[in-house]
Amino acid sequence: MRRPILIHPDPRLKKVAEPVPGVDDEVRVLMQDMLETMYAAPGIGLAAPQIGINARVIVMDCAPREAEPGGPEPAPKPLRLANPEIVWSSDEPVTMEEGCLSIPDIYADVTRPSAVRVRWLDETGTPQEADMTGIWAVCVQHEIDHLDGKLFIDTLGPMRRRMITEKMKKLKRERARTAADGRED
Repeated sequence: MRRPILIHPDPRLKKVAEPVPGVDDEVRVLMQDMLETMYAAPGIGLAAPQIGINARVIVMDCAPREAEPGGPEPAPKPLRLANPEIVWSSDEPVTMEEGCLSIPDIYADVTRPSAVRVRWLDETGTPQEADMTGIWAVCVQHEIDHLDGKLFIDTLGPMRRRMITEKMKKLKRERARTAADGRED
């Protein structure tokens, strides 16, 4: 089931998420709902706080979505991570343009470690550990930041952050007006 994505500013996006005690059917349903929501948005990562759930759960899929000309259709490679933690980061930085489903249509360059080792529980509750590089490393760091109450715009200067926040407040007002207009019909 698709769930609504919270838009910044929302106090739930700034809270540190609680660890899940284990992966049970409720967490598996949450993970599946998050994947459906992420793919529909469309995005490559989503953290539970972005849908108003205070839990240390993220989903991501950084696999290409479109086939190369004449090539086979790429297969999705979804990852479901409960209680993810970075246990090692490279010293080598990488700068990539990032966006966020909770801050639509805003992008900025963010510098992060180019490689990380991540430990988590998968959808069966089995402990996993993997090294991630490239877009996968950037995405998992971005999503774990959400679990710690941080947004990618927190890396920007205060003036740019204020401008983005005001733009998001305006977007939320417009969406609320549109929703209210739709209900009046």
